[in-house]
Amino acid sequence: MIDLHDLRERPEAYQEACEKKRVKFDVKAFLELDAEYRRVRSEVESMRAAQNAVSKEIPKLSGDEKNAKLAEMKSLAEKLKEGGNALKELEEKWTKQQLYIPGIPLKEVPVGKDDSENVPWRSWGEVPTPGFELKDHVQLGKDLDLFDIERGVKIAGTRSYFLKGDGMRLQHAMMSLAMDVLHKGGYTLMDPPHIVNWNAMMGTSYFPGGEDSAYHLDERDDGFYLIGTSEVPVASYHADEILSVDELPKRYAGYSPCYRREAGAYGKDTNGLYRVHQFYKVEQVALCKADPEESMKLHMELLGNAEKVMQLLELPYRIVYVCTGDMGQGQVFKHDIEAWMPSRKAYGETHSCSSFYDFQARRLNTRYKDGNGKNVFCYTLNNTLIASPRILIPLLENHQNADGTITIPKALRPYMGGQEVITPKR
Repeated sequence: MIDLHDLRERPEAYQEACEKKRVKFDVKAFLELDAEYRRVRSEVESMRAAQNAVSKEIPKLSGDEKNAKLAEMKSLAEKLKEGGNALKELEEKWTKQQLYIPGIPLKEVPVGKDDSENVPWRSWGEVPTPGFELKDHVQLGKDLDLFDIERGVKIAGTRSYFLKGDGMRLQHAMMSLAMDVLHKGGYTLMDPPHIVNWNAMMGTSYFPGGEDSAYHLDERDDGFYLIGTSEVPVASYHADEILSVDELPKRYAGYSPCYRREAGAYGKDTNGLYRVHQFYKVEQVALCKADPEESMKLHMELLGNAEKVMQLLELPYRIVYVCTGDMGQGQVFKHDIEAWMPSRKAYGETHSCSSFYDFQARRLNTRYKDGNGKNVFCYTLNNTLIASPRILIPLLENHQNADGTITIPKALRPYMGGQEVITPKR
């Protein structure tokens, strides 16, 4: 949610943000609604004040004077009822429309229509050029009995799978490694709720607009949803709270399964484990003071943590500046990390690092008390530290050997009982 005072002062900047982010929203029309809402609210408040004044006078009166005031009171009550109904209708529309206004991207954000216009920044590692024919992760998974997509689809429908044996152990090892990295970095690890209410989804700016991608519980638990990322419950952890400035920044790491319907992805990335309905993720979430410099410093810290894990996994990757057309509604600055995936002959997105400024905190009503005793909305950030099974694609494909085995990265071996290689099962 945006600052309405800022919107009223800089409407052109917000309309430009809508155009850059490809959000269909008429700022001018909203401002007309905003003016009408404030006018009606002022009228209703004036009538209430008059009604209160008259009600205090009536006990002191008698006779014709009292009857006149009672008639005035009745007329005021009728007008107030009518005005109150009009105000309620306007307020619902006014409140709902605010949820569609996007945050303004920082000046550093490249302008573009979609992910094809993201701008590469830097890369790490060498893209492998082996002297043998590479297999894709689907074939490797079959040969090494690491996962079973066919039986997953049989039981749970499209984009489903079983991880098995060393495939499951690899995933667990990577999650454990990621959590250890953040624990050593002073982050508070969390196993959050996997089911959240509408307010948490709205507060983190997934709703409205993302309902089709979320799994909605049935009428017995209407208003509750399976999370698509632990960002939702963890970022909502301090909703409706006022923190002390001395507590900031807050650094959290949520570990959870994630569920996404992938609505609108029909026919896209259907092969293998790239785009699935269920996965595991370690998500970094941070809260800091309303200070752009501190937010950027924390953004780079979160990004650096993800890079550290990628380097421990010995995976070549690149970082891109995400363009305006590929950003979410509330994001003001964003990087993606893309791992080299030999089967795609391209880099594929595995991590996203996002800064929101106070967009989420306004929706969640998360504030801190500054040195002057003033309540200020926090800035929030988040970044994927690792997500599986997607990360298994580059891990298996980049570490495969000519004999069909997979070399396990050194950093993962302690989590796999010292195992160095994955070999075909006999």
